[in-house]
Amino acid sequence: MLGNQEIVQRFLQTNLQVHPDVVRYLREKKDPSLIDDILSRVPEGAVVVSPQYLPGWKREKDGERFLTDPALEVVYGHSARENGGVELKDFMYYFRDRYTQLSSIIRQRTGAMPIEALTRSTRYRQQDCTIIGMVMEVRTTANGHRIAELEDATGMLSVLFNKDRDVFADAEKLVPDEVVGVAGRLSGDGTMFFAETILRPDIPINHAPFTSKTPGKAVLVSDLHVGSNTFLLDEWNRFVDWLGDGDAEYLLIAGDCVDGIGIYPGQEKELDIANIYEQYDVLGEMLKDLPSRLQIVVAPGNHDAVRGSEPQPALPERFTQHFPKNVTLVENPCMVSLQGVHVLMYHGRSFDDLIGMIPGATYTRPDEMMEEMLRRRHLAPAYGLRTPIMAAKQDHLVISPIPEILHTGHIHICGMSRYRGVLGVNAGTWQGQTSFQKQMNIYPTPARAVVVDLQTLRPSVIDFLHGQ
Repeated sequence: MLGNQEIVQRFLQTNLQVHPDVVRYLREKKDPSLIDDILSRVPEGAVVVSPQYLPGWKREKDGERFLTDPALEVVYGHSARENGGVELKDFMYYFRDRYTQLSSIIRQRTGAMPIEALTRSTRYRQQDCTIIGMVMEVRTTANGHRIAELEDATGMLSVLFNKDRDVFADAEKLVPDEVVGVAGRLSGDGTMFFAETILRPDIPINHAPFTSKTPGKAVLVSDLHVGSNTFLLDEWNRFVDWLGDGDAEYLLIAGDCVDGIGIYPGQEKELDIANIYEQYDVLGEMLKDLPSRLQIVVAPGNHDAVRGSEPQPALPERFTQHFPKNVTLVENPCMVSLQGVHVLMYHGRSFDDLIGMIPGATYTRPDEMMEEMLRRRHLAPAYGLRTPIMAAKQDHLVISPIPEILHTGHIHICGMSRYRGVLGVNAGTWQGQTSFQKQMNIYPTPARAVVVDLQTLRPSVIDFLHGQ
């Protein structure tokens, strides 16, 4: 498979620049011959190879979207992806790819100088400029200011966020390993950068989400925890009946499909099904009870029988033999297209990290955490904390392309947000309060399903615990 630089070089050889979405498309398709096909579509005089020259692109009256014939398509995160071992050099590739992807988004909106060029020359001292870097470390000074160490491909620079400046509120939310731009001035001795503004990759203010041209409804759920003695079977059966009477075409399950085995100390005391294969067999029978018209997408979570590090591979065949044929198995995270509407499915384990690092964050407000992910254009920006991440040559946790819907779970709290046109949905759980949650004073909102109209992107919540 070609890497980013190799793809870009192939286009540069024909005196053409290439849009990042085209690079990502080719990387996902893993077919170098598609480059020649795309080049044949580019008209004379073009300077940039944009996504409109991709196979299957259609121009719509109200926007543009790469469309294919199937109503359900896995954009990325298909179960066929190979997952090998990790080498030490993969960490370098991983962070370099993260920086390249996210810095390019920021650079499209503002000019920026390499850190080395800025600090080596005296001509830029105390002049307004912008740098883009990865946050290596954040600390608070004795006077209450914040200092972040920012690194790009050329060097590292200390950035001061004065507590008396407006930028300080944003600086308090800086997390390690996120990529940001900072506008400000370099000190006279060239050792410190005084920040005035933080620029994140973010969702563009003028982002207009795509909507389906034909009727369609998607039902979003998460955290079934089949096998747990607190799984809400009666409420699930009411949900099954409701699906049978309804007209939804898609059901998306965002992880923790079963409760698993040995996930936490003493879990065996809270299981009705103590065998992992039986848990998935029961899940398979539950999915068979659903209307056959449904196209069901199943992603794993940290309780499922796959590796814990993200991206998590799709559920292996040995656990899914009893699943019906209308089930599509995907990775965590993944992006699926429903009639052209992009849904980014992510189980959401990084909520644990973000809540511990961002002031005011809480498990009861998943909507705020989803917005923080979108601002950073990354699902798990902090590396090496509670969320295990598998280093690879590419960072598959970068949020690109921009989805219409971000669908998460993990924290068992139903919540929604609308941020710059992106609908954020945390669907809650189908498990009652566990003993651990009681100790932590966490009160789940179980037995809820979120229905999204694909023509309007308007959500509605159906409560099967307290009545529809």
